[in-house]
Amino acid sequence: MQTKTMNHATAEQLLAEYKAGASFFLASPRQTLLAQGMVAVVPTNGYENEKAQIMDHIKQVLKRVKQQGISHHPMVVGAIPFDHLYPAQLMVPSEVEWAGPLSFGQWKEPIEQQTDREYKVTPIPSPEGYKDAVEQGLQRIKAGDLRKIVLSRSLQLTSTQKVDIPRLLRQLAVHNPTGYTFAAALPDRVVRADAAPHEITGNRTLVGASPELLVAKSGMQVIANPLAGSAPRSSDPEEDRRRAQELLSSAKNRHEHAVVIEAVANALRPFCKTLDVPEEPSLIHTETMWHLSTVIRGELSSSSITSLDLAFALHPTPAVCGTPTPVAKQAIQEIEPFERGFFTGMVGWCNEEGDGEWIVTIRCAEIEDHTLRLFAGAGVVEGSKPEEELAETSAKFRTMLLAMGLNDDILK
Repeated sequence: MQTKTMNHATAEQLLAEYKAGASFFLASPRQTLLAQGMVAVVPTNGYENEKAQIMDHIKQVLKRVKQQGISHHPMVVGAIPFDHLYPAQLMVPSEVEWAGPLSFGQWKEPIEQQTDREYKVTPIPSPEGYKDAVEQGLQRIKAGDLRKIVLSRSLQLTSTQKVDIPRLLRQLAVHNPTGYTFAAALPDRVVRADAAPHEITGNRTLVGASPELLVAKSGMQVIANPLAGSAPRSSDPEEDRRRAQELLSSAKNRHEHAVVIEAVANALRPFCKTLDVPEEPSLIHTETMWHLSTVIRGELSSSSITSLDLAFALHPTPAVCGTPTPVAKQAIQEIEPFERGFFTGMVGWCNEEGDGEWIVTIRCAEIEDHTLRLFAGAGVVEGSKPEEELAETSAKFRTMLLAMGLNDDILK
């Protein structure tokens, strides 16, 4: 079987062709990708000390696929978890289709309220437990161990009906047109690096609409768009503008943003001949949130550098982990009462030339049959208040909840 690469379909057609468990989908502001089938899996068994080996495995798999005549332009697609002790899910698809960006114009498909089904809701931790976690983070910052830590919480929703993943993906795409909408099949279970090998069955799916580009590489050009510092949107236009300006002038949020930009720029500089880092952040928004944003652009020093080389060098950024990164990761493992899995990992693609696009997996859910596991996090720095961080995570849950036809009442 030979891999097909097609470009004749519209982005909306690719979205309609997506099949849960059998497809990889990624829509960005620049283009839309649908990858189906699987001709090879890239072996990974944890990645922190094996980043070079993973890149070698990818190059070997792509070379073999090309030599066997399966594909003339092979690529890998998939997802990489937050914790390096868990395996990535990277594979070579048998069919690849490209199109331009999704375009729904000014029309937005209405989302019907989910009155026909009930969900059992299990917050992990409880709202009070999350505020206690933020207090723990603040204590570590006060002690001088950390400058920033990102603490998250999870919301498990279980229904008597199976989740309609293609419908959810479409709703996310329609209502988050400026972001990165994605769906990726995951292993049926996540195991640590020292566990026995397991088969990829596609029983679980990672679905989301992230506002954050980790890194993209095209030829010798690289771009990263870290976000840090957030505020919930308001339905009242005047109040919404006030919140945006308050975020832009907030000393606490600008400090949180500066910590992230410094780390991202420092991670990219060894790979770049030139690097442009704007001095001031700008504002971007989704349907539910305002964010401080900085677009960093650079010219690579070597054509051999791949998008995954850059992604591994950046991941995890202080925007999803904290700083210093090793200390923050250890603190997250001690404070958070659940495993993040692929939340705050990355999802994307890389071709044989090394070009690719990797997205930070936030505003997402891991879905299995009748269950959705939603995630949201907030950056904790000096001056953070537990009640405000809890409110921020509640606002970030709304991206997925709105796409499901649910309102904020489910958080109470």
